[in-house]
Amino acid sequence: MGNQARVSLVVLACLALVGCYAAQPSNLNNVCDIFQEKRAWYKSAKRSFEKWGVPIHVQMAIIYQESRFEADAKPPRMRLLGIIPTFRPSSAYGYAQIKDDTWEWYRTKTGNTGADRDDFADVVDFIGWYGKQSQGRLGVSKWNAEQQYLAYHEGHGGYAKKTYAQKPWLMKVARNVDKNASRYSQQLASCQKDLDKGWGFWPF
Repeated sequence: MGNQARVSLVVLACLALVGCYAAQPSNLNNVCDIFQEKRAWYKSAKRSFEKWGVPIHVQMAIIYQESRFEADAKPPRMRLLGIIPTFRPSSAYGYAQIKDDTWEWYRTKTGNTGADRDDFADVVDFIGWYGKQSQGRLGVSKWNAEQQYLAYHEGHGGYAKKTYAQKPWLMKVARNVDKNASRYSQQLASCQKDLDKGWGFWPF
């Protein structure tokens, strides 16, 4: 096999690997299945927990709600006359639907200037950092998925003004985030030891 053929095979293998990691997990409802399929995600989520204190199940429940684990998720476009797609309602983008100005705030404050919203490791670090800010500024427990999500969705100013209280639909969504976080927590308790055992051998 010539050098050019070898290079082509390496490139194809790398593209396949990247595609595999960018794709949604097969089973979004079981965090053990998610982490067994994407071990690098567990490593990143645990690192965020150890750094900022926001538990893994809360991080994952927020991402589930915001994007269903789609790396390049965006808000749907507004429709003129209910038919013609026009502009998007906000600059939210990525795994956690983070707006431009919020992302720049994070990158400036943490020094993580190369962070990307479609990079899972960067996003869970952001969620942990933002959750710590919510605790420090608003007194929201890092373990309270419902209130963390409300502070996340409304921003710290909106949460302080209790803007969420006028949005019954959002209150319902936040309760669903809490339910998903509880389910993820129970599931993680059954598989975390196994995930930790493989930590040191995982190359990514």
